[in-house]
Amino acid sequence: MMKKTNKLLFIIIITTFFSCVHSSKTEKYQTHRNIVINVQDKVKEIEIEDVLIGSIAPLYSLGEYLIIGDPKSDDKLIHIFNKNNFSYMTSLGTRGQGPEEITNIGHIAIDENHHRFYVSDHGKQKIFSYNIDSVLLDPSYKPEVKMTMDERQFPSTYQIINDTLAMGLIIEPTGNSGFNQSLAKWNMETRKIEPMKYKHPDIEKKRVTFAASNENGIYVECYSYHDLMTICDMNGNLQCNIYGENWDKRTSNEIHHFGDVVFCGDKILASYSGGNNLTNEYYPTQFFVFNLNGDYVETIDLGYRISRFCYDKQNHRLIMNLEDIIQFAYLDLDGIIEL
Repeated sequence: MMKKTNKLLFIIIITTFFSCVHSSKTEKYQTHRNIVINVQDKVKEIEIEDVLIGSIAPLYSLGEYLIIGDPKSDDKLIHIFNKNNFSYMTSLGTRGQGPEEITNIGHIAIDENHHRFYVSDHGKQKIFSYNIDSVLLDPSYKPEVKMTMDERQFPSTYQIINDTLAMGLIIEPTGNSGFNQSLAKWNMETRKIEPMKYKHPDIEKKRVTFAASNENGIYVECYSYHDLMTICDMNGNLQCNIYGENWDKRTSNEIHHFGDVVFCGDKILASYSGGNNLTNEYYPTQFFVFNLNGDYVETIDLGYRISRFCYDKQNHRLIMNLEDIIQFAYLDLDGIIEL
């Protein structure tokens, strides 16, 4: 009897040990993110005089160009600039109900390999395809219809993975303006949606931004209403959960935590607020920098309220839309984030 008891105790101890080891690898708690670099004096304003652009305008980098979506515009909804000197080039995507017009602009996805960008129209439930070289050469250029979306299940944002596959945040309306959100692989030819395997067990209402990196073989999800970041491989296998000091499993939209997230080479850069969701404190004013294992590296304190941003890989800088005394700006990352 004693031998059986000792054997059972041994099994329990070994099982507990390996469970703890597993937990330490996948569950990371960061209570101090206090390596702060103040960069407000390094932020350079971008003066745009040729076209008026509204607030909350998303930014996208494609080759030598900067694309700015302008969902509040009553006329042209997309503006293109030279990414190197920010000179204005053209505008397109007239708001309207016509065949090549856009009713309700959504996400703009970038296809670097084919010099294309895709524009979601949630009014027509279509995705339009634009060749950027043709757009710049031909003022009468008309986009192609890439596909029709299913209004019962469609991507709000997505990232091109290869010629046929994308990864995106899938929206399933639930009525009364509610919706469920999930991250999935999305075949743009067959329209098949394959949800990623990992779901955090403590999150009831998922609201995230994400970024995927084919080069590094991982994707990252940053939670809007929880101090939580999750890293998985491209098949949806959990690599780690990273919890900040304000982690709380409660379902609440009172506090806005993470904003957008991007990969900068071998670093992950995510905007972070921690402020009240119903005030100007909603806007992030800093970026958290992590390595690919989710370990905290540093905090970049911008000193301005960040609305949207994108990473300009060629020039190793952030291009930003700010909700502040200046609207558009850039930050060179040389000397701040080393590649």
